[in-house]
Amino acid sequence: QVQLVESGGGLVPPGGSLTLSCAASGDIVSIATMGWHRQAPGKQRELVALISSGGNTRYGDPVKGRFTISRDKAKSTVYLQMNNLKPEDTAVYYCNLDHQVRTWGQGTQVTVSS
Repeated sequence: QVQLVESGGGLVPPGGSLTLSCAASGDIVSIATMGWHRQAPGKQRELVALISSGGNTRYGDPVKGRFTISRDKAKSTVYLQMNNLKPEDTAVYYCNLDHQVRTWGQGTQVTVSS
C-alpha cells in the first residue's frame, strides 16, 4: 500500500520561494511517476508538475520557468521548488503517485500574500 506525506507548505510573500516535499512509502515507488497538482478555492484541480521514474518532467503552463520538480530515489521523496511565487499560486498542493492507479497525498496549503 502506498502512502504519501507532504510537507513544506506555508505563507510566503509575492516573489518569494518555497520548497515542497513528498515522502512516499511502498514497493512501487521507484518505478512510479510522481508529481504535484494543486486546487484553489472554487477551481478544478490542475497539473503542476510530473516526473517519471526515468527523470522525464512535465509542467503545467502557469508554472513553467518558475517551478522545478525533482526526485531522490534513495529517499523515495519528490520535491517541488517554487520560485517567483504569485498570489495566483495560492492553493492546496497535492502530491500524487501513478502506478496503475493514482494515489493522492493529504495536501499542503501554500498561500502567497503580502
